[in-house]
Order: sequence, then C-alpha cells, then structure tokens
Amino acid sequence: MQSILSNFALILFIAMVVTGVIWCLDVFILSKQRRRKADAALAEYDARTSKLTADGIKVDSNVNRAAIEQAHLRQPTWIEYSGSFFPVIALVFVLRSFLWEPFKIPSSSMVPTLLVGDFILVNKYAYGIRLPIINKKVVEIADPQRGDVMVFKYPKDMSQDYIKRVIGVPGDKISYENKRLTVNGKPVEYTPLDDYLDDQHPVYHKQFTEHLASTPHRILNTEGKRTLDLGAVENFPNREACDFSYDKFTCIVPEGNYFMMGDNRDNSADSRYWGFVPDKNIVGKAIVVWMNFGNPKRIGGIQ
Repeated sequence: MQSILSNFALILFIAMVVTGVIWCLDVFILSKQRRRKADAALAEYDARTSKLTADGIKVDSNVNRAAIEQAHLRQPTWIEYSGSFFPVIALVFVLRSFLWEPFKIPSSSMVPTLLVGDFILVNKYAYGIRLPIINKKVVEIADPQRGDVMVFKYPKDMSQDYIKRVIGVPGDKISYENKRLTVNGKPVEYTPLDDYLDDQHPVYHKQFTEHLASTPHRILNTEGKRTLDLGAVENFPNREACDFSYDKFTCIVPEGNYFMMGDNRDNSADSRYWGFVPDKNIVGKAIVVWMNFGNPKRIGGIQ
C-alpha cells in the first residue's frame, strides 16, 4: 500500500494558480503602474534639477536618478516571491501531473519486488494522459498489462494511493487455489527459489518466480497461512463476479476493471478482499526504484 497526502495535488494546483495570477498581474498591470510612477518621479526630479542648475547649484543627477528609478520600480516582497516561486511550482505540477510522480513504499505488501523505504518513480502517461485533480483520462495511450506494477487510487478511499501487480485485465478469469494462479484456464508456472528472509520481521518465506505473461517476477508465500482469509473479504462492486471458498476463489474481471495482488501474497490486502480497480482509479505504472536511503543497492528497474 502506498499512502500520501491526499490533497497535495490540489494544494500544488492552488499554489500554482495563485502565484501565476500574481505573476501575470505584475507583468501586465502592476509593473506598468510602477513604470509610470517612476517616469513621473524622474520628470519631477529633472525639472527640479534643471531649476537648481539654472540657479548655479551643481547636482549629481545620474546617481540620484538611478536611486529614484530603482526605488519606484522595486517589486513588493509578496510579488517578488510569487514571481520566483511560480515557474518552479508550475514545473513541478506539470511533471508530477503528466509525466512522473515519486512515491515512497510504506508497507511490505509488494516484498520482495518493493521494500519498505523504497522511493519509486511512477510513469503517469503510460496508461493515458489524465487531467490532474479529477484524474479523467483525455488521451488514450495503452492499457495495463498482466504483470505490470501499478499505482492506483484505493477504491475504498480515493485519498489513498495503493501499489500492486496487475494479475487480471478486463474479461480474464482468475483463479487462485493452493496459492497458485490460473489465468483463463491456464495454470501459471512457478519456479522455486531459496527461502526469503524478511528484514522487517525475522521470518523466512517460501519464494518463487511467478511466470505471469511476459513478466517473470518473485513472489512470497508464508507457510501456515490459508490461501484466503474468507472473513476478511468485503462487499464490493461486482462481487457477484467472484466465487469464494476457504481454499480457493475465482473471479471474472469486469469490463473497465483490473484485478490486483501484492507479491507478498499472504501479507497483502488486495483485490481478493476489497475488489476490482476501475480504470478511472489508475495513477500510473511503477518503473524504477530511484532511492532507498537504508539500502542504496536497491536502485534500479522494477520487474
């Protein structure tokens, strides 16, 4: 799960609009008013200087004119700071709204692919260009594919961003039995690996390479845990498309929705429990770990 300040995009947008309005107001109106006042003050000074010169009094007009002009043209502090911040805020807003957005992983649901403390970069345009704030898609580019690691708005609370792996796309029939996936009637292949030691908790997990579509990736299973905690399954839209039992479930992914699971299979709250992810909730595709201050070796691409 990935959670961030839910209204950060809105705050950034408001800050951009406010500083942008002030910048435009200064460029097109206030700066011209200051220029007119400076010209009037200079004209008055020149007239006074001419009179003094005519009376035989010597005046260093160049120095005084420059000081008068600078005093009248100087921007008020609030305008100066707004003008300085506006391009920076606008650049950040455009980058994180349409191109890339950073996230920090706070939980272990995607271990071993993503660890707690990983800073990841999410491609915001991989699945289409969306309007910021309202997250409405305006340009189609591509659809999520099985195996993609995707960030999305949690269907139960749109203020939270989650990150999971795409297991099923619209129309897929997903079955999970004895901790093994079957997609559209074809069992997914698993290759055993050495046990995985969880750094957060001194526990060994069974580790496998899961060959889902063209994206092999590692997943974990915890011995002693059931395939599904049936008591934790919630009511969710299109729940009738799923059939649950204590050792198995089967779901047919509705049109316009995706079935998501964490790689740490027995320690992940995902589509098995709270349902499908609508296309409108998609944020972007996770592409790289760009920093982990506790483990710099983590830097690299995400499989």
